[in-house]
Amino acid sequence: MILKRLYDEGLAQAGYVIGCDVTGEALVVDPLRDVTPYLEAAKAEELTITHVTETHIHADFVSGSRELAQLSGATLHLSDEGGPDWRYGYATDAHAGLLKHGDRFTVGKVQIDVLHTPGHTPEHLALLVTDTAGSDAPLGMLSGDFLFVGEVGRPDLLERAANQQGTMESSARALFKSIQTLRALPDHLQIWPGHGAGSACGKSLGAMPQSTLGYERLTNWALRESSEDRFVTAVLGGQLEPPPYFAEMKQINRDGPRLLGPRHRPPQLDLARIDRLIAAGVVVVDTRPAQDFAGAHVPGTLNIPLNRSFTGWAGWLVPYGKDFALLIDPGRPGVLDRAVRDLGLIGLDRIVGFGEIDPAAIDRRRAAGIRPAAIRSIAVGDAASQVKQRTITIVDVRSRAEWDAGHLPGALHIPLGELPQRVEEVPSSGAVAVQCRTGGRAAIAASVLQRLGRTNVVKLDGGYLAWQAAGHPVEEGTPAG
Repeated sequence: MILKRLYDEGLAQAGYVIGCDVTGEALVVDPLRDVTPYLEAAKAEELTITHVTETHIHADFVSGSRELAQLSGATLHLSDEGGPDWRYGYATDAHAGLLKHGDRFTVGKVQIDVLHTPGHTPEHLALLVTDTAGSDAPLGMLSGDFLFVGEVGRPDLLERAANQQGTMESSARALFKSIQTLRALPDHLQIWPGHGAGSACGKSLGAMPQSTLGYERLTNWALRESSEDRFVTAVLGGQLEPPPYFAEMKQINRDGPRLLGPRHRPPQLDLARIDRLIAAGVVVVDTRPAQDFAGAHVPGTLNIPLNRSFTGWAGWLVPYGKDFALLIDPGRPGVLDRAVRDLGLIGLDRIVGFGEIDPAAIDRRRAAGIRPAAIRSIAVGDAASQVKQRTITIVDVRSRAEWDAGHLPGALHIPLGELPQRVEEVPSSGAVAVQCRTGGRAAIAASVLQRLGRTNVVKLDGGYLAWQAAGHPVEEGTPAG
């Protein structure tokens, strides 16, 4: 048997190619919308993709299962569990085979047994993999978002992301029951999860790419908890707010992702055209690093640096169903292609064009009388003095859990993802300093505030950690409201 794990750092997501080296057939599980890596991986191993499936209706990215099955001519397998609300709406049109608990199919000499493991989602499946050429005992489990390294999938997304009110506790209890079914499986079973550290689909996922069921029985809190009530309390407590685009992904993946076909490069726009788009209210995303953006940028642009967090913050801050544009640094090869790909992974396809921005472009605009915008930083000592004098408002854009653990006295708490909707809470007069843990989210927040009309905005240098290190006082507790 051949196993290839394809991991996307931005989404902390793992897809898998399972191949039979005897017959040359292959199964792809949980592919992203950019299906090229799976086609290339199969080709490198001299495999033909004959089967494509996914463990559940994903919330954090647009599935590539339909796209890959269409391109490769493979059989598409989809869950038929979960009840009428969570069946795939496009299964008939895609000629998909429907899977239920206890079903089995083969990929050459590799046997796949289907387990219904509800909790994270009602239709969730885990796949037991047996290499029959070597043994009749199962070798591993493709556990999707059911079982992670050190953690289990969060059961609150139906309520918090898909607006299925009153489902959190019942989903948590379903997840507890799904965990009990693991008792019949052997310790040696390899666990191949759908996500790694950094995913929003669980609380504290481990960074190891795989584990064994025996090791998880020793170390994973969820498998060690014997009380259903204690499990429910623990698994629902401390979950981060899911990005609002998760609801969009759920609907797209349930009803049927649009087939992409060949990817086209968006048209290049000059900066005069970018200025007109901004004036018309179109979101323009500057993908440069935060320090470059802070030094000089086109007024009215939103800074989301093209790093590991790019996809997540784009999902929070770039509106769905509307046109938007990109700004890139022409001195960074491959930036445009990567940005277009990463945005496409979460269904942000309406890119009307891109512009190029670098120091030379800024200088040309200055020479033409067009002043750039900038974002200044403020040292923690200066910020502390101004806080005492009440001449500055600190806006803390960290998560609620981070706030509860400690925050600057008198700070206004608005998590970054909520800032565009809550901008009216930020004083329109006087200085405003945005602050996060170290500075990354604060840089994005400063660009959000500037774009929405706040002019006297600075970024707290070093964030909460620098404030703590300097010995300034902090407070604990839940924010009002």
